[in-house]
Amino acid sequence: MPTIPLQPVGMPHDHSRADAIYGFDARGIAKRFRHAAIFGALDALQAGETMRFVNDHDPIPLLHQMVARYGEGVQITYRQRDAEGVVIDFVRQ
Repeated sequence: MPTIPLQPVGMPHDHSRADAIYGFDARGIAKRFRHAAIFGALDALQAGETMRFVNDHDPIPLLHQMVARYGEGVQITYRQRDAEGVVIDFVRQ
């Protein structure tokens, strides 16, 4: 997967920029905890902030859960979708 610029490591998530992009690599999280961790991260975002999600597969069931939970409150945009995995931007509205 290509290198994607994210919030610098060690920089606190202080919500000082509404257009900030925060990385979330689901590949390193145990499968049984993934959805809860993802929803927790999304709940921590403020309007305009982006969570750049990286995963080894297309998370269709997760996306259905997100639509049911957030409705129009989260914009979903694929940045990469291929055999190597997916990169999706989730933007809080």
